[in-house]
Amino acid sequence: MSSAEKKHDYHLVDPSPWPIFCSLASLLVAIGAVYYFRTKALWLLFASMAVLLYGMFMWFRDVVIEAQHKGDHTPVVQLSHRYGMVLFIASEVMFFVAWFWAFFDSSLFPDQVIGGIWPPKGIQTLDPWHIPLINTLILLLSGTTVTWAHHAMLENDRKSLIQGLILTVILGAIFTMFQAYEYVHATFKLSTGIYGSTFYMATGFHGFHVLVGTIFLAVCLFRAQKGHYTPEHHFGFEAAAWYWHFVDVVWLFLFAAIYIWGS
Repeated sequence: MSSAEKKHDYHLVDPSPWPIFCSLASLLVAIGAVYYFRTKALWLLFASMAVLLYGMFMWFRDVVIEAQHKGDHTPVVQLSHRYGMVLFIASEVMFFVAWFWAFFDSSLFPDQVIGGIWPPKGIQTLDPWHIPLINTLILLLSGTTVTWAHHAMLENDRKSLIQGLILTVILGAIFTMFQAYEYVHATFKLSTGIYGSTFYMATGFHGFHVLVGTIFLAVCLFRAQKGHYTPEHHFGFEAAAWYWHFVDVVWLFLFAAIYIWGS
């Protein structure tokens, strides 16, 4: 049924092979990870990741075609997408709550195993007013550039939209490079007791979210250059902007709690 023949505002999706394809590919990734843990051979993990990325690309391509060319994403469907994105971000908030809980439980009530003090004896904490402060300024600046791009989208100013997205992607990449530099030069590791575990799990997963958000926005940049978005229909970019602001806010809590207070 074409969009012109629809009697309702809802999107009844066509049969697609990609959900089951990506499910099986995810299973292969898990098997590849276990195989790597036991044998230190990476070939199966890399091959399964390539299969999963192919399935994701094809699935996302079909969704873009539904939205851009078939007109299946009506205002009612877009509203459901927004609800879904809000719930996804809420689930991510609870994900980080777990890491903050572990950090505060260990730091507020340090047991005798680590000497009853925090940070544990022998831990040389990172200077919060060096790279962490620089990364804070970078993320705050990136929040302004993505907001600039969003407002440009609403004004149908495609040139400013593309410029804002380019700056945001560059700032996200710089943040990732600074964090990688910080990890390389840190004097403690993930295996260095409870401090290393809580520090790297919290900041590392945030870094992963920054990387995902940067890729998300890079895809939006590519689509914007292709002329995909309009002021009335741009949920893909809007979702990326929401995700990026979430990443910004989480970093502010990490900077205040783990880098400043925790040191």
